[in-house]
Amino acid sequence: MDHDIEYQPSFALLTVSLDAGESIRAEAGAMVAHDATVEIETAATGGFLSSIKRSLGGESFFQNTFEATAAGEVQFAPPLPGDVTHLDLRGETVYVQSGSYLAGATDLDVDTEFGGGKTFFGGEGLFLLRVRGSGPLFLSSYGAIHAVDVAAESPFVVDTGHIVAFEESLTYSVRRVGGLKSTLTSGEGLVCEFSGDGTVWLQSRSPDAFVAWLTPQLPTQSNSG
Repeated sequence: MDHDIEYQPSFALLTVSLDAGESIRAEAGAMVAHDATVEIETAATGGFLSSIKRSLGGESFFQNTFEATAAGEVQFAPPLPGDVTHLDLRGETVYVQSGSYLAGATDLDVDTEFGGGKTFFGGEGLFLLRVRGSGPLFLSSYGAIHAVDVAAESPFVVDTGHIVAFEESLTYSVRRVGGLKSTLTSGEGLVCEFSGDGTVWLQSRSPDAFVAWLTPQLPTQSNSG
């Protein structure tokens, strides 16, 4: 399986080249185009994702599997303007912010992880996917993707709205920015503090921040009698 990522970092397009019999699994709605030699099968993701919609916010828990009957290509793109990055997992585990999972090898196990239920409240709560196994994994972002190597002696703090993924070797805790007053006045909400040795992938823009900016700009509807 070969791949090519074009038009980074603002409007990334992922092209995956499949040999006959090869397949790749992608988030529902991620497909842009494919050769006629590529067939699609839709199924609910296993585990908790098969019983509810992910993040309780309407995200699909369905994924499409693309299998080539003969050599062919399939193209994917994220729903928001942004980047795509490739990770080559080798028996490893990464935790992915649910909206950042784009596609991956069918051998990868994708499931939810409630390792901190307190993170799933508020507009910037985390809802994580646990991806483990071996094979290519493709992550998407809103804006550019920036990788940060965290060292044990230097904990690293990230706004939860900017998290794309992080390695299992890292531990994390979620908290508000200061007290309630500073949370309300600083423009920040929840942050995630990482410690240990590993990599965190960030997105340079936050969908939550964009929605917060956009909402007051939208025209209001008035009821006429």
